[in-house]
Formats: sequence, C-alpha cells, structure tokens
Amino acid sequence: MRRRRVDPAAGARAGALPEAIAALSRSLPSGPSPEIFRRAKFDRPEATSALWQLLFRVLSPFPAGNALASIALEVQARLVKSALCSQGYPRLALAQLPEDGSKGSRELLLALSWLLARGPVPEQMLAQTRVPLGDEMTVCQCEALASLGPPAPHLEAEGPVDVRHVQWLMGKLRFRWRQLVSSQQEQCALLSKIHLYTRGCHSDQNLGHLSVTEAEMLRDPEGGQKLLRTLEHESRRLEAVLAWRRAEPVFWQWMARGCGRGPEWSAARRASRETVEKELGALQRCWEQDSGPAPAHGPHRLVRREDGAAGDRDLRAAELIRTLRSQEACLEAVLRQLQGQCRQELAGLAGALPGLIWIPPPGR
Repeated sequence: MRRRRVDPAAGARAGALPEAIAALSRSLPSGPSPEIFRRAKFDRPEATSALWQLLFRVLSPFPAGNALASIALEVQARLVKSALCSQGYPRLALAQLPEDGSKGSRELLLALSWLLARGPVPEQMLAQTRVPLGDEMTVCQCEALASLGPPAPHLEAEGPVDVRHVQWLMGKLRFRWRQLVSSQQEQCALLSKIHLYTRGCHSDQNLGHLSVTEAEMLRDPEGGQKLLRTLEHESRRLEAVLAWRRAEPVFWQWMARGCGRGPEWSAARRASRETVEKELGALQRCWEQDSGPAPAHGPHRLVRREDGAAGDRDLRAAELIRTLRSQEACLEAVLRQLQGQCRQELAGLAGALPGLIWIPPPGR
C-alpha cells in the first residue's frame, strides 16, 4: 500500500489562512470574527447580517460610531447596494438580495473582496479613525488625476419637474457652502490664537507651540490616559493591517477556490483588472508630465512661523493659499459646466410643457 505524500507548503498555507482572516478582521472597523468569513464562504445565512453591517461601515464616508450602529439593517443594505452600484460593482446578484439578512452571505463576501482588490480598504479605514496629535489641514494637489468623468446619462423625468424646487435646492446648497467656509475660517482663527498663546511651550523647537490636543492634555491630565488607550488601540489596528498585508496572498488563494464561479465572476475580475490598469495609467501620465517632487497630498500639520522659515515637511501658508485658489478655479469651472447642463435640461423640460414660459435664473 503506497503512502500518500503530504505537501508541506499546503499545510503551511492552511495554517496561515486563519491568521490572515483574523488580521483582516482586526484591521477593519468593528470587524466580524473569522468564523463569519468561513461561514460566508459556504453561503451560511447566519453570516449575512454581520457582512451587511461590515460593508456599510466600509462604504460609509463617516467614521464608525454609535450613530451608524443604530441604523436599521434594511436601510444599511439599501445604502450598500446603492454605494456599490455607484462604484461600478458588476454583479447583478447583489442587487437582488433580500435586505432582511436572510441569505446572500457568499455574495456579500465577494463584494467585500472586490472592494479589497480595488483599493487599500484597511488603510483607508485606519486613516478615518486615526488620532491627529497635531492640528492638520488636508491638502491635495493631484490635479492631473482629477477629471470630470464621463457625462451623466440623460434620464427622463417620471413626472413634471418643479423648477422652483430646483432653484430652492441650489440656493440651499449655496447657503450650506457659505456656512462651511465661514466655519473653517472661524476654526483657523481659533487655531491661530492657540498657537500664539502656547508659543515656546513645545519641546520640539521645529514646532514651537502646542496643538489643540496637547493643550487639552495640559488642561485635563486625566484625559491623557484616555488618549493613551486610544493610541494603543490604533497601534494594534496598525499591526493588524501590517499582518494582513503579509498574509494577503493566502486569503486570495482561499477565495479563488470555489467562491467565485461563472461568467459574472469573470466579469468582476475583468472589471477590477481594467480599473487597476486605468489607475496605473493615470499615475504614469502624472509622473511623465512632472518628474519632480510629488505634489502635496494628505494631511499636513499646521505650524505657526514668525520668521518665514519652513521645515522640510512644512507647508507654507502662501503655497497653501495658491493651492486652494487653484482648486477653487477648477471647482468653479466644474460648477459652470454643471450649471450649463442643468439649464439645458430645465429648458428641455420646460419646452415639453405647452404654455409654460421659462425664465433662466442668473448665473450666481
């Protein structure tokens, strides 16, 4: 009787699979247990609700909190379907799933895998909930990657459109935008006062002043213990992300065996590959146009400078103002284009109604 040969590499991969799934679970916000992933692989219904909630936290633009947890499961499922559809998820089976969490765990696992393949989801979740020790401002100068995208498809209105309601919505949006700008100006003024009053208190001479978080620790020393626990939790999540990146190939090998089959799965893989190729092409074009230093991107710490000198990682206020003005000009161009499209659509709708005289609103 011949003895069956055991592949040691296969045994090592089988042992690394639970560690990979556990690292993925720890790196996601309120991630489910690894057992949920295993049950979803076999399309068990008891894993459906947890995956709906996980996808909702991943796709939500707001950090995870008690407010998001109080939303009903049916509402979360509808929002997940809408968000995945807007991002180009190619499988129609997801839109046909019931929203009560009764079935569809394998389909939800495929959707989560599609999101993981498209971008660094754990890193994005970590960036949403990270603790900023300094006063920061988000800056993005990657204008070469920004585009208006394809034109929006023309949709026929199901009924008559109230032009006054559209004008009211535009006015409300403009008012909220002014409120946002005013609040940001007030925040910058308060930050400037804190930086001025705490000048010379920081041990780092390159900074010279305290941030809001550091000033709050001096005012309430007991809050430093809470901050320490938060930083320790963030460090554990960061370690989980690093462990997930090391063991990520094992997870994908586990997903290629029996989880995705048929023409829809092939279409999903093809769409993911095309998305990656487009992103790489955009990055290549950006690099060819400007082979100098990379443009400022991401959060930058606000540091008050009296002598005009700036460090290697600092961002001058004048440079930041130029960047914001350039972005404002781009947004103004987009706004004018969208306003022109809205006027054309409103004119077309008004022309379809006999006896209606349409007076276009002023530009701004």
